Amino acid sequence: MARLRNHYDTVVRPALQKEFSYKNPMQVPKLEKIVINMGVGEAAQDAKKIESAIAELTLIAGQKPVVTKAKTSIAQFKLREGQVVGCKVTLRAERMYEFLDRLINIALPRVRDFRGVPAKSFDGRGNYALGLKEQLVFPEINYDRVDTIRGMDIIFVTTADTNEEAKALLKGFDMPFVA
Repeated sequence: MARLRNHYDTVVRPALQKEFSYKNPMQVPKLEKIVINMGVGEAAQDAKKIESAIAELTLIAGQKPVVTKAKTSIAQFKLREGQVVGCKVTLRAERMYEFLDRLINIALPRVRDFRGVPAKSFDGRGNYALGLKEQLVFPEINYDRVDTIRGMDIIFVTTADTNEEAKALLKGFDMPFVA
């Protein structure tokens, strides 16, 4: 069992149940999935860019990502419908908790000038979005083999109904929020 999963069951869930006075333990919000998205706009012109992005995201997430394609054509971006524009991976269960552990304890402290993650990035329905400017903060990525520095979006999908519940849940996992 993942360390953070055990931490959720023993510490976070009882604390949230007490804080929000839930009658049933199944009402307590939990982390449903983590979606990691890497946009690769240059992939429309160069197919090798998407291959390296897929390889890097596979190393970071521990599972193979799916390729995302453009839904509509946009002339200003020289983009046609069906062209490759990025890749994404959805993590659930054990892999999700392992990734969250590595993100909070290893990757985020390696971000340059890191003071914490913004506390305003909730969507109003209990989900949290976080953007990273470079993939080099993960120790799995070899700096010498990186062709381009790419950012990524990390979305935490929870079963919480409000932002306060979701923030309390992520704080239980020691997410370093800044005021």
